[in-house]
Amino acid sequence: MLTLAAALLLLGRAETYVFDQARQIVTDMTAPLLEIASRPVAAARRVVERTDEYAYVFDENERLRAENARLLAWKEAALKLESKLARYEALLNVQIDPTIKYVSGRVVSDNGGPFVDTVIVNVGRAAGAKSGDGVIDTDGLVGRIVATGEKASRILLLTDLNSRIPVVVEPAHYKAVLAGDNTDWPKLEYLTSLSSVSPGDRVVTSGDGGLLPPGIPVGLVIQTSDGFLRVQTFADRDRLDFVRILKYEFPTQVDRQDPPAALLGPPVEPKPVERVKPAATIPGAPKPATPALADAAPAPATPAKPARVVKKPETKPAPQPQVLPPDSAPSAATMQPVPDAEEQVPPPEEDVVPGTQDTPGTE
Repeated sequence: MLTLAAALLLLGRAETYVFDQARQIVTDMTAPLLEIASRPVAAARRVVERTDEYAYVFDENERLRAENARLLAWKEAALKLESKLARYEALLNVQIDPTIKYVSGRVVSDNGGPFVDTVIVNVGRAAGAKSGDGVIDTDGLVGRIVATGEKASRILLLTDLNSRIPVVVEPAHYKAVLAGDNTDWPKLEYLTSLSSVSPGDRVVTSGDGGLLPPGIPVGLVIQTSDGFLRVQTFADRDRLDFVRILKYEFPTQVDRQDPPAALLGPPVEPKPVERVKPAATIPGAPKPATPALADAAPAPATPAKPARVVKKPETKPAPQPQVLPPDSAPSAATMQPVPDAEEQVPPPEEDVVPGTQDTPGTE
């Protein structure tokens, strides 16, 4: 065998072309035989592989079960998120003023009964909720908050007996009050007698009172058998889930508006007050009272001082000559000085003038 192998090696090196042809002919002849012989081998290999799979089928089954449980949990979470997202999208469809801020929450309890229609939402003072805030859901107005806690609040529904909401009936814009009476359809009260409201008219909030923003959809007008005009609310109490609490602030801070400077005209300077000179005093006439100046600043409060008594100057009347009869001319010995008229005239009354403590009187 070694000698034959060495001979074939040498011949192959010497006659390469001949041996290549011979090798190709042998390959063509043995190819079908090899294919037929390989089929049982492949079948046997598959049987061995399946035997190994059967040996580990229990472990594989346990792995698939655990993976299936994880996938089911993710599927449940995905469905919940999808439903939640759909409710949030529906909640955002309610058009309100974009400047109004809000807080989203979920209704966690229903305390409704035959005499009260309220629910509890998991939003309290910590999130900014306060009494009086309006609450809407995916369809429209639900009610308003009447009590708040640290982490929860109570919502008074529109159908409650204590609920009163100012509304407007469109398109005629008739104002009314939506009053609950513990039925499914609150009543429209205080409508004007000349109003032409018909079933099917849309009802929205009016914004009167400053608690609720205007334009929030409430419901549709319906006619009941008792003769009252009632409202079929858009919000359904049985389907309350996610809600929005509106943090509406009524615009009360209004800046003072002054007229334009062009309308005021040029500035007017104040004229000095002309003081009237005192007139000449008539002898014997009473002194006129001094009028108080209107523009004078009030004098500071000082302790009261005793008023000074001002005496009016006494005017001496001119001496009258004495007429004597011609036959009795006085002699120089008998002539006496005429007594002064001051001794005969009684002194004038003393006047007290307030505010003249330090100013002497003028003649």
